[in-house]
Amino acid sequence: MEVGNSWGLVETYLPTHIILIRLAIAAVLGGIIGFEREINTAEAGLRTHILIAVAAALFTILAFEIFHTIGDATGSQADPIRAVEAVTAGIAFLGAGAIFRDGGGVQGLTTGAGMWLAGAVGLATALGHYVVAAATALLAVLVLASLRAFAHRRLHRKGHADDGSHASRGEKQV
Repeated sequence: MEVGNSWGLVETYLPTHIILIRLAIAAVLGGIIGFEREINTAEAGLRTHILIAVAAALFTILAFEIFHTIGDATGSQADPIRAVEAVTAGIAFLGAGAIFRDGGGVQGLTTGAGMWLAGAVGLATALGHYVVAAATALLAVLVLASLRAFAHRRLHRKGHADDGSHASRGEKQV
């Protein structure tokens, strides 16, 4: 099995430009989700969501590159789903780190879910499902923005002061 040419470059199953395009799309879509979180003062914002989406995409691409490299070179069966499971578990671990209890409430749940979703978007992008990934990112932003607006209207209608601390509801959001 050859591990690279004289420059150290490895022949890839996917053309390099396709890999780079998929990583760039993952960054943009992760950024869309992260931007929504950033403008609403979530703990994990633009940079975090971009990094999660790109990392998930890269790990997925590498898993499938390894699958094709090992399968072609040795004829053995490698299981790329295990790598996808590991990526999902890693992102869930990061998301869980964003969630904590504060008195009687829970904070960071939406942030953790957004991080997990950014990872899923990166994974879908890595597999070439651009339309699904883009639609998911846009749906996430639509849900986050519209439900936030709905919750704010509902709180104001009930006469609650909006001081930014929604301990009974979850995260501190604006």
